[in-house]
Amino acid sequence: MNLHDFDRPAAQPNPPPASSRQLQYWQRTRRLTAWLLLLWLAVSFGLTYFARELSFAFFGWPFSFWVAAQGALAVFCVIVAFYARAMRKLDELYAPPG
Repeated sequence: MNLHDFDRPAAQPNPPPASSRQLQYWQRTRRLTAWLLLLWLAVSFGLTYFARELSFAFFGWPFSFWVAAQGALAVFCVIVAFYARAMRKLDELYAPPG
């Protein structure tokens, strides 16, 4: 054994090949996650960037502050609920038979 043996990863057994259904499941899961993350980014950035134009008082606070603080949080909660519902349906659709 020499020093270069420690640099190589240990021999891993070949994983079993993924079935077509598993690949479809993970592709749909990644696509859903990516779209929801993009929506979250757009809402988070959009609300804070354009909130300066909403300059009037709302319950004693600037409306832009309220939109950025409460609106983004509400959208995030809706995204989480939608993700949970969509993943439940996806899990049921791709559940193994039996």
